[in-house]
Amino acid sequence: MDKPSASVIGKSIASNKSRDQVFAVIGLLATFVGMLTLAALLFDLASDGLARIKPHFFTSFPSRFAGQAGILSSWVGTILVMIVTALAAVPIGIGAGVYLEEYAPKNWFTALIEINIANLAGVPSIVYGLMALGLFVYQFKFGQSILSAGLTLALLILPIIIVATRESLRAVPGSMREAAYALGATKWQTTSDHVLPYSMGGILTGVIIGLSRAIGETAPLITIGALTFIAFLPDAPVKAEFPFISFEWLWSPYSVMPIQMFNWVSRPQAEFHLNAAATGLILMAMTLAMNAVAIYFRYRFRKRIKW
Repeated sequence: MDKPSASVIGKSIASNKSRDQVFAVIGLLATFVGMLTLAALLFDLASDGLARIKPHFFTSFPSRFAGQAGILSSWVGTILVMIVTALAAVPIGIGAGVYLEEYAPKNWFTALIEINIANLAGVPSIVYGLMALGLFVYQFKFGQSILSAGLTLALLILPIIIVATRESLRAVPGSMREAAYALGATKWQTTSDHVLPYSMGGILTGVIIGLSRAIGETAPLITIGALTFIAFLPDAPVKAEFPFISFEWLWSPYSVMPIQMFNWVSRPQAEFHLNAAATGLILMAMTLAMNAVAIYFRYRFRKRIKW
């Protein structure tokens, strides 16, 4: 067989470099489109609602007067609902992903579970709201409470976290597991001391995506009875008397920031639309702050592994 000439090899290398450059340009353009879209959205919200972001906007309850209305009940409700969501979804999602990838036998039953988890990630959020209405509100008697809302959003993002966890675990080289087994490590020692730390960056990425979706959801919360107007706060989680920690807030009625925005946008007065823009700007800031915390922890995990 004749060997390719130097000119043919040179043309092939030049062609591959050209393809790489074209792909790099396309990827850069796609990145700029996303960045410009986000910048345009932030600029539009800031131009409309930035003037409304003042201290009393955070410390006032909703009102029928736009100038006096605030988001106190909705931002407190958002934080409490997201706490319940994170505490329910993150451990269960990561645990399920670890079991399915590292422990579960590879048979038709686990394959069926995997298919269903992948399909659940694409189910419309309103369907989760209908399921939660029958399960949490009526069957378990949790009522239209913060607990019901947090568990509903936890079910919504569970498939995202499970899929991200499994993909991160698959990215860990098999040689790492074999080396741990060769040194006498058990299955759990290998998973907890080697596989999980190396895959934690990808797992936290899935957690970020899931929580970012949950914090902006409206349809499932309206379905289970979230209030569009609420002029009181839930019971405080921490109290001065023993036992100092209270869980009464889990059973309190609630409102969240996306629902408050929906309420204001549906009104005809332009002043309420400005309030909605300010709320949207604050909601995006909360989302970015939450993502920044998760990215920081991901960076720490990767840095620890590197060194």
